[in-house]
Amino acid sequence: MNTNERLSALRASMKKNGLSAYIIPSSDAHQSEYVADHWKCREWISGFTGSAGTVVVTQDNAGLWTDSRYFLQGEQELSGSEIELYKPKDRFASEYMHWIVDQLSAGDTVGIHGDVCSLSLFERYENTLQANKISLNTSHDLFTEVWSDRSPIPKNNIFEHDISFAGKSRLEKIEDIRSKMSALGVDHHLITTLDDIAWIFNIRGNDVEFNPVTIAYALISKNDVAVFIDPEKVDDSLYHILQQDWVSLKPYDSILEKLNKLPEEDTILLDPNTCSITLSKAINCNKKRGKTISQLMKAIKNETEIGHTRSVMAKDGAALAKTFYWLEQSLKQNKRVTEAEFADVLATHRSEMPGYKGESFPAIIGYKANGAIIHYRPKHGDCAEIHADGILLADSGGQYLDGTTDITRTIALGTPTTEEKRNFTLVLQGNIALSRATFPKGTTGAQLDILARKPLWDHGLNYGHGTGHGVGFFLNVHEGPQGFAGLNSERGTTAHQAGMITSNEPGYYKEGAYGIRVENLLVTVPSDKDGFLEFETLSLYPIDIKLIDEAIFDKREKAWLNRYHYKVLNAVGPLLEGDVKSWFELKCRPMN
Repeated sequence: MNTNERLSALRASMKKNGLSAYIIPSSDAHQSEYVADHWKCREWISGFTGSAGTVVVTQDNAGLWTDSRYFLQGEQELSGSEIELYKPKDRFASEYMHWIVDQLSAGDTVGIHGDVCSLSLFERYENTLQANKISLNTSHDLFTEVWSDRSPIPKNNIFEHDISFAGKSRLEKIEDIRSKMSALGVDHHLITTLDDIAWIFNIRGNDVEFNPVTIAYALISKNDVAVFIDPEKVDDSLYHILQQDWVSLKPYDSILEKLNKLPEEDTILLDPNTCSITLSKAINCNKKRGKTISQLMKAIKNETEIGHTRSVMAKDGAALAKTFYWLEQSLKQNKRVTEAEFADVLATHRSEMPGYKGESFPAIIGYKANGAIIHYRPKHGDCAEIHADGILLADSGGQYLDGTTDITRTIALGTPTTEEKRNFTLVLQGNIALSRATFPKGTTGAQLDILARKPLWDHGLNYGHGTGHGVGFFLNVHEGPQGFAGLNSERGTTAHQAGMITSNEPGYYKEGAYGIRVENLLVTVPSDKDGFLEFETLSLYPIDIKLIDEAIFDKREKAWLNRYHYKVLNAVGPLLEGDVKSWFELKCRPMN
């Protein structure tokens, strides 16, 4: 079926179930960013493949709401369908709810499957709809009926993430969580987020592309701990290891029964932003709302994790060097190279590094105009051919047993224009300004975000995405709670603490022409000034000097870049040899 035929099938199911509108989010039952194929309902119904967005379908109309990162991609992927792209002014405001109210009448019913709707989102929806005498029904997963070849929930084996990488045992983490539970006065803590479960129990999986997690729930109580997971995913050896650590394993679908049978006098802590309304309705005991306890614990990396991350950056830089060298040589020999082929070669070079487990997100390889599509993903047979002119933006990352990487480099493949050099330099200046920041403890991402934007703002330029996000340790490449963003997000309002790893990625995008982004990962470390913090740049790959406008690049910025390139060469150079090493040394040359 094509998109319009799928819409027709969905509308027939809606009519049968008495639903006047149906909301289809991007999430799964765990409120994940990247979801297993089973939950890619929004993608199936619309053809839109971006990681964020919501589709709403009525009997007469259909719309997709997504943020500015995906406006160009959305227009392309919705072309030919009856789904209209809406560009919300505030990505956090659920503007489609006003659209629904305008479309429907008092007495109508809106549907959304309760498994993929968080408690907090349900309450926001219900408040808006009830004010207009419209009902909200969460009991129907219409895709079980209309999506005939829907993939099952994955059942891939899990494996232990050794303490030599993790730096802390699962027993220690569980006791730390229990200590915080006691301070909050709760008897149980429900954990629904897959990366938190992976981190707490030092396990990893392959159920979700790019994120090494497994589909599971967890319940930590005063006297027992249970992980709700399909039993065939756990081999006998790991089963016994978990049992020895007093972790019991229960079937994945038994979570509702367990929650339903908790003593009514007990209190359970749940995160309303990640607990589904389905799970919430199953709980009969007292509910206390709060953040998942392990989220902040996980964000503050221990010394073992930070040490491994420093090492993994050198491996990652070597893979990048081999790939960019291959590209340059291929173009010199007039070989045909596409964006998708570049992404494949980069993944291959990463796969040759010890401990590599896969990409941390779909590589964004944007040549010329495609670089302006912020989350562009090249596909074989439908992407640009790269030539020895213009600008190439390459944003990619790897998952290794010893860390997660995310790095963007923008390079000139020919002679850059005056405008390209100026705008690249402004972006780089923002990156350096944030990298060099020294700030008092308690400083939030929103307070630091302006440092990366000011050089662009001074020239009347800006970018529509956040400046940075938290990064996991062999876990999700996008990890909360911290980042560099505005005041309307958790990333913007969270204070940075020593041990947090965060991306630093200002950019500039000229639609139809080119995209520029410079991204490094930073770790927050104590400053030598009492009560202050600063950043250490972790990522290790040279920045293209050919794109720098030296007329506006000051001495302090040159000194920073020269120190950085010296560090890069010393860390990555020993992993290279022959012509690639000589080429890399030239890329790391100091500026005069």
